[in-house]
Amino acid sequence: MSHQTILPDGWPTPKGYLNGILAEKGRVLFLAGQVGWTEEEKFASEKLVPQFEQALKNILAIVTKAGGKAEDICKMTCFCKDRNQYLENRKELGAVWKKIMGKHYPCMSMIFVVDLLDHPALIEIEATAVILTNNKERITNEYE
Repeated sequence: MSHQTILPDGWPTPKGYLNGILAEKGRVLFLAGQVGWTEEEKFASEKLVPQFEQALKNILAIVTKAGGKAEDICKMTCFCKDRNQYLENRKELGAVWKKIMGKHYPCMSMIFVVDLLDHPALIEIEATAVILTNNKERITNEYE
């Protein structure tokens, strides 16, 4: 086992994220913030759910190019411009997550911001992955 989840004794099991991941070995990949535009840097939608889906695909494209998989992502920070749209679309956002990330949940933070650089971006996601040299070893979630 190379990545291990960390949950202090007595803490409730988090839903949709992990509190800590201990990465014991691997190559560390830092990902710049990715917005919901295509590889041509064009937005196909001004809505949150499609932008979230594209931003996640962009994150995964970088991780895959580095030789990793979704399960190698240890930390993710989301910056969102529209709290109300986020809360209203949680079910749809969860379905997008499962489609792209499966049952893998990294350590996560959701931060609501006034604006993002790339207009009309509503969400930007940055991440850190630890890519194992032996992809047979993955994060084990002891409380899943």
